[in-house]
Amino acid sequence: MEHAATKSSKPFSNISEIVSKFAKLCKLRSIGVGPPENANQQKNHPHHHNPKNNTSPLGEDSSDASEETKCDREKVHPQPIEVLSRSNVIVYGDREVLMLFDTVSALKLAYVQLQEAHIPYKPEKIVAADELVVAQLEALRKIKHAYKEKQFAKKAKFNSSGSSQLQVEIVFGERLLEDLKSQVKAKNSEILHLRQELQELELGNDGLVEKFRQVSLEKKNARVLSITTLEDAFNAASKSIHDFAKPIISLMKASGWDLDLAAKSIAGALVYSKRSHKKYAFEAYIARRMFYGIGLKSYSVDAVMRLDDPIDALTEYPNSEFAEFCRKKYLLVIHPMLEASFFGNLDHRTFVLSGKHPRTPFYQIFAKMAKWVWAFQGIAASIDPKAKMFTVSRGSLFSDVHMESVEEGMKGAAVTDEKYAIPVVGLMVMPGFKIGETLVRSRVYLSDPKSSLAKC
Repeated sequence: MEHAATKSSKPFSNISEIVSKFAKLCKLRSIGVGPPENANQQKNHPHHHNPKNNTSPLGEDSSDASEETKCDREKVHPQPIEVLSRSNVIVYGDREVLMLFDTVSALKLAYVQLQEAHIPYKPEKIVAADELVVAQLEALRKIKHAYKEKQFAKKAKFNSSGSSQLQVEIVFGERLLEDLKSQVKAKNSEILHLRQELQELELGNDGLVEKFRQVSLEKKNARVLSITTLEDAFNAASKSIHDFAKPIISLMKASGWDLDLAAKSIAGALVYSKRSHKKYAFEAYIARRMFYGIGLKSYSVDAVMRLDDPIDALTEYPNSEFAEFCRKKYLLVIHPMLEASFFGNLDHRTFVLSGKHPRTPFYQIFAKMAKWVWAFQGIAASIDPKAKMFTVSRGSLFSDVHMESVEEGMKGAAVTDEKYAIPVVGLMVMPGFKIGETLVRSRVYLSDPKSSLAKC
């Protein structure tokens, strides 16, 4: 009996709220106890036992054995089930209403069976009736839940029909939101990719900074060597021009040219301290032609300079900048009348115009001169791309800052002759160059400051 009571009380405790809600609706009637033939007496017998009674629905009083014997002879009859009126129920569908009535009726019957199981007391029937009551209460709970869901659906449908435009805007907004999310995702992916590239660039920049630092240090050290190399190249170019002027003067003498007239056509009526100094007029002419129209640009001279014989360099690199430089300068320096008077023909010129370079002693001396002039220009531009050439006009006052005399002692001699006299430039033999902070002084031939020619 204790087991039955415990099992039946647990479901009721869980659904006490549901029972209380349906109590008003169902109004379950109590069951009367009495003889089968006295139905009216059973109907008037209340369900709730009076405290004075000695029996209860869950058990019987052990002190009254005669009442137990009497109850064994009595039968329990349920009262007629009152049909619920539809006016007492919220109508939300014929099917649901029928289910509600059927479930309430079944609940009442189950409750009757539960009472019958107590008189006489039969634990097995009590358990079965108790489970049946719980099942019907659960069915009522499901009906209630279905009703609430349907009411919620109707309300939602009503709201949606009344705000269709809002719903459209919501759908549009959701689509727009999805598009924005996709764009954000794409942008985030792009940002991640760019961040990776930035990290790689930063690493690369760090490496370049270190490399630049090392190169700058090496370049600084190499600059000192380059300046020395530049000065050596300038001196070599000046000497090669001097060396090329010798065969020119010799060939002119042999060909019957008037050297005095030729020197005068170059330097004017310049008074030379020595007759042999007229050679500087021819050197000035050659240097003027060799450096004429040059554009200082950086290029590598290693391939040409590693070969001692410039003709070998012209043969190995026939289409090089050096080969083109030689062709242009030969045609500019050696006039056709000079070549014809020297050799009786224009074979050198013909070779050069055809893109070839003759292997003759005369052209070899010219090519050596051209190599040093070409190399000096390349080295100067490599040290400083903004390197500039400057010239000195005849009659300019001598300044040892950017000039040097081709004849040592001429400056001192001029000062000795005239204490306060300043030498002037009679002829510029080699132009000067400004490479960064380095100044390669021009080479000039100085004239007597007392001469009228110096004042021109």
